[in-house]
Amino acid sequence: MDQIKLDKLNLLTKGDFQAFLYDCDGTLADNMLAHKNSYVKAASEYGFDMDPAIIDELAGWPTVAVVNEISRRYNVPLDATEFSNRKGKIFFDEYIEQTQPIPFVVDHLKQHVGKVRIGVVSGGRRHTVERTLTVLGILDLVETIVCAGETENGKPFPDPFLKAAKELNVDPAKCMVFEDGDPGVQAAIAAGMQHVRIDKL
Repeated sequence: MDQIKLDKLNLLTKGDFQAFLYDCDGTLADNMLAHKNSYVKAASEYGFDMDPAIIDELAGWPTVAVVNEISRRYNVPLDATEFSNRKGKIFFDEYIEQTQPIPFVVDHLKQHVGKVRIGVVSGGRRHTVERTLTVLGILDLVETIVCAGETENGKPFPDPFLKAAKELNVDPAKCMVFEDGDPGVQAAIAAGMQHVRIDKL
């Protein structure tokens, strides 16, 4: 099954692309359930039950923006930074070392090292993203990483992808984005880049 998906991915990414920009959580790392569990645990500590489906809906948003949306929908006054820190600590302490790859996407990245520029563009925090990529064994293959809070706007705005393209010195039109969520796809389109939804293969 993974080989079929890898073949499909290679077919979809043929062309004169000069950079491949991968989302991290849910695209390279099979860790969305762990992230959802971390949000739910943090919410329970704050005294409310959270439906984890909201995390799928907002996939790719910076964590602080997700927390602000949770606060709005549940009508719970949350300090976004404080809640984000707690959620991040739960994820880091309880889940991150067990992170598994999404094999066909990680294999695709490995196959193209040295052929195109490689970047990771994530709504997660840098220390978490770097640790995740380390656990997956691919941190040293990535040439640039853009994370939450490192651009004026996060996904679904184009800023993070445009920053990655600039750092790699590649025209946005020559970039292919790999995503698993609508906000990331919207960001890629706004940046003038082509994209693949890896969860739709």
